[in-house]
Amino acid sequence: MIAVLLLLFGFTLVVQLKANDGDSTLLTARQEDLVRILSDLESQEQRLSQEVAALEDSKQSLSSGAEGREAALREATERADDLGVLAGELPARGTGLVIRINGGENQVESDELLNAVQELRGAGAEAMQIEGGDGTAVRVVASTSFQDSAAGQGGDRFGVVVDGKRLTSTYTITVIGDPKTMDTALRIPGGVIESITDNGGNVTVQEQGVVDVSAIHDTTTLRYARPVS
Repeated sequence: MIAVLLLLFGFTLVVQLKANDGDSTLLTARQEDLVRILSDLESQEQRLSQEVAALEDSKQSLSSGAEGREAALREATERADDLGVLAGELPARGTGLVIRINGGENQVESDELLNAVQELRGAGAEAMQIEGGDGTAVRVVASTSFQDSAAGQGGDRFGVVVDGKRLTSTYTITVIGDPKTMDTALRIPGGVIESITDNGGNVTVQEQGVVDVSAIHDTTTLRYARPVS
């Protein structure tokens, strides 16, 4: 009996030493780090659980005969609509911001408008258009270009050429996405709003429950690119 107890004690001691070696990183971690690690794991588990539930629902719908075909068609239609909005080929409506940019006595240059667009994209913008003071609107997509324009009629008005269309101040950007996140992105120190106001311009940002992005991007005919089958 004594020999058996000694054997069990030795086995337990070895297992405990190995466990301590494996968890040395966690044992030496600060309490704040442990809380952060636990929070990250819980968030990841929640996201994965939601993805699994969504995939299981989709699988069940697709595998139920006629209902499955209808579900597949519905999903394909929704996907086509999403891609149409992202490509600028369909109008869009949703929560977002209306941003008005005026350069004051100075010209608002193309790089300032491009910076605003990039900040909004990085903050999760899903659909966007930019409109000039004369009402000309251009849908902003991945291929949209910005360049400075020469002086206009009379030599006293400047503008920015967006996808070949000349826009003049005041510029209005209508964007759909999470308003809080996009507004924060525009107001970061050294960002879009600070840069324009430091140059004598002004920027107003209005959060709205429903905004319409109605401008449509002209369809581009591909000459070289082909889908990979």
